[in-house]
Amino acid sequence: MPVSPKRAAPAVPAQPKIAIAVDLYDWHARDLAAAFTRAGAIATPIRLAQCGFDTKRKSGLVIHGFGADLPDAVFVRAIGSGAFESVTLRLSVLHGLGDIGVPVVNSARAIEICVDKAATSFALAQADIPTPPTWTVQSSEAARKIIRRETPRGPLVLKPLFGAQGFGLKLITSEDDLPPIEAVEGVYYLQRFVGVDRDGFADMRFFVSQGRVIAAMTRRAAHWITNVKLGARPEWLEPDAAMIDLALRAAAAVGAEFAGVDVILDAHGAPQVLEVNSMPGWRGLQKVAPFSIADRLARDFLTRSGLAPAREAIHPAAEPVA
Repeated sequence: MPVSPKRAAPAVPAQPKIAIAVDLYDWHARDLAAAFTRAGAIATPIRLAQCGFDTKRKSGLVIHGFGADLPDAVFVRAIGSGAFESVTLRLSVLHGLGDIGVPVVNSARAIEICVDKAATSFALAQADIPTPPTWTVQSSEAARKIIRRETPRGPLVLKPLFGAQGFGLKLITSEDDLPPIEAVEGVYYLQRFVGVDRDGFADMRFFVSQGRVIAAMTRRAAHWITNVKLGARPEWLEPDAAMIDLALRAAAAVGAEFAGVDVILDAHGAPQVLEVNSMPGWRGLQKVAPFSIADRLARDFLTRSGLAPAREAIHPAAEPVA
């Protein structure tokens, strides 16, 4: 089947029209919209749940808030939860936008890989990125077999295949810890637990934008789940060249232009990439960052999209972070 022709590259508009795909108009949406405004663009938050297809239109797409037009570019902050069919349609809209030449960050393919932890682990392993051994199966019997074989070497972590912010994680030390398959939506994603209690637990988050690590933090917690949303304490981190290279390679492995890369040091002090998030938040990181992360994201995005910002300054955080 022939692919729809891409739109001819238009002249750079004086004020680019940017769609920010969000689920809720929360702190992140407000912070990013303000950053795009400071950069000389017109930012319009949209919900992909209100978008769709209309094959009678020239573009074939309906982007809520843009009438018969299309945005000049789309920054994806969230796709929103929903039924499999709903989420598939939203990703198809992003695929369609990209296919006809509208810059979309991150791409639908990168988002598909990153929201699926099994696909992320596979991509990292295929790219020879150090990452903990991982198994994904669709039966209790298969999961129990892995647990019997692997837990004598140490615990495993059970994670939701689709999940974020540290919710739903469970430490597995024996078969008795395994929940019924209905509780995990039919999929067991098991990963070797590599956390080490060094007077508390810690991992690192590297914030990648357009081939650069623009910010990083260490997250410290008394518990092994080190998510700021769940109470971990963020600390500003100045990464060395090796860590920067690892984070960039991890983002590239999943095709993400904008990403949060989570790294932990194992018992031997070697870095292991745990996850790559294609729609990461930065509220915790902004608490310790000396500049506005949203300003940097907006500038990088506009430059990458051929819609260079009118103003180059990177400001302090524009909205207080509670």
